[in-house]
Amino acid sequence: MTNRNETRAPLGIDGLDDVLQGGLIRGRLYLLDGNPGAGKTTLALQYLLEGIRTGEKCLYVTLSETKEELAAGALSHDWSLDKIEILELIATEEELDGEAEITMYHPGEVELTRTTRQVLEAIERVRPERMVLDSLSELRLLAQSSLRYRRQILALKQFFIGRKCTVLLLDDRTAEGPDLQLQSIAHGVISLDHRSPAYGQSQRQLQVVKFRGSNFRSGFHDFAIRQGGLEVFPRLTASEHRRDFERTPITSGVPALDDLLGGGVDRGTSTLLVGPPGSGKSTVAVQYAAAAAARGNHAAIFAFDESRSILLTRSKGLGLRVQEGRGPGEILIRQIDPAEIAPGEFAQLVRESVQRDGARVVVIDSLNGYLNAMPEDQFLTAQLHELLSFLNNEGVATFLVVAQSGLMGGNMRAPVDASYLADAVIMLRMYEHMGKVKKAISVLKKRSGSHEEAIRQIWFDAGGIHLSEPLTQLRGVLTGVPVDIEAPGPVRSAE
Repeated sequence: MTNRNETRAPLGIDGLDDVLQGGLIRGRLYLLDGNPGAGKTTLALQYLLEGIRTGEKCLYVTLSETKEELAAGALSHDWSLDKIEILELIATEEELDGEAEITMYHPGEVELTRTTRQVLEAIERVRPERMVLDSLSELRLLAQSSLRYRRQILALKQFFIGRKCTVLLLDDRTAEGPDLQLQSIAHGVISLDHRSPAYGQSQRQLQVVKFRGSNFRSGFHDFAIRQGGLEVFPRLTASEHRRDFERTPITSGVPALDDLLGGGVDRGTSTLLVGPPGSGKSTVAVQYAAAAAARGNHAAIFAFDESRSILLTRSKGLGLRVQEGRGPGEILIRQIDPAEIAPGEFAQLVRESVQRDGARVVVIDSLNGYLNAMPEDQFLTAQLHELLSFLNNEGVATFLVVAQSGLMGGNMRAPVDASYLADAVIMLRMYEHMGKVKKAISVLKKRSGSHEEAIRQIWFDAGGIHLSEPLTQLRGVLTGVPVDIEAPGPVRSAE
């Protein structure tokens, strides 16, 4: 028998156990509620299978699904329910027609109905350490009144006192409005929610509504249902992650670019690369990742907009060596589909690349794609702030790419203003000069040190990234149509 925690009953879901700071407190009664299809049964089965793994006796009482239906659902996750005691109690039409008189008191007080008596007899026979009752909606129908239903749940709660059984009650929210009475009876309440956006997969979140006797991570946490069960992505709290590091500069391997930034980008800072499409933002970001890998560090690129194959082809065309992998001297390239990932899952991927793989440079390309992954736009800034704070606390140099709408002129707009969140802002622009469309680069701010105030031309070829000397002979580069300072101004027609 595997040793187990004597005070906590882990659910076998790492993220949810983290939210609950170790799992459920043993010997108590908990409510798991959610609409049909939210993932209640899957979570409940994982909870019992974790108990089987640690050598505990487990009982699943089903009033809604048959054994065959449960087994079929388990098979889709490659699970076997052979070691779980399953009691199937599907209510008959006579029991649901309102004529049956159903009560639930302590076994010694009154004669129980067939359904409730079988439940308690199974508990006495199996003496489970973990139990699931699925679901309360059937008990609510059998009770026929809210008062009788509440008495049933209270009696059930009293029945478990001293039996050292941790009980999970499932409810599918068939009651009109939130069942606050039920929530008040339970020691803890876990609520599952899911919604279907106009496009993309369902967005799933869970919330611990209450958890008596212990602290827990409050708020909403994203989760997904995959083969193998639920994956929960706890809400990232940056203040819990701090690492001692020296704030040394991260160089790009392009001397002129490093000079523009006053020697490089410092560790533990975030840099925003903003400009119109095609101005070179992603290329500059990849240059920093490749330079970090060349020094023996690990870097990670999360690409929302560009495919992995195009990124590798473009890097090869610029002479950048990109060795893919998760180790030192390698770059992880993770292509992200914003329609298929929740913000919490994305934050978890970034966290793993930093804490597990040791990434020292992280590129998010782009925030436009990250915005599309958000269920509600107004939460983007708060989640982004927490993610950047986490990366800064870990000593990571982060590069954020933001594409602006428009190509030239002063009317370009970004989908989100993240400039105040970033420690440094690099602006790229396109401008017309001598019959050609050229590109310019400048640094608008750098909190951690000095930087050049100059505007330089930037171009790319098979030899990599090149920067010119400061464009001191041109005025109005950022407008898109500069004027040569030494040449006379444009001639105005006579009125």
